Amino acid sequence: MKVVLDTNVFVSGIHWRNASEEIIREWFKERYTLVTSLQIISEFVETMREFKIPLSNEDIGWWESLMLEKSLLVAPKIKIDAVKDDPDDNKFIEAAIEGKAEFIVSKDWHLRKLVEYNGIKIILPENFLRLLKA
Repeated sequence: MKVVLDTNVFVSGIHWRNASEEIIREWFKERYTLVTSLQIISEFVETMREFKIPLSNEDIGWWESLMLEKSLLVAPKIKIDAVKDDPDDNKFIEAAIEGKAEFIVSKDWHLRKLVEYNGIKIILPENFLRLLKA
């Protein structure tokens, strides 16, 4: 199964014990294929550098390398304009389309209110974790 994780899933999973953390652990176990893009990884790095809970540059670099090495890295060829309230979130849909992902996992309301885009389900971490463990 191919999945795009929103930056907020990584941030939450790295800093707290919750469904997002379990989803990241399942990625380590290769229970699904992470689909990502350079734009998504760049947002992750920038977010972690500015986040209220500090993470060392070394740790941020480790996560960045892991994403580059342990995911299906795509370069989206089409631009989407589906997320009107936060156009920056369209990069998750673009990566999902390019990587033929089945799910986008996000806590972001702007994305989640779409529910689905071209057959790609947009769901909360808790719901994805239930599907993964079913």
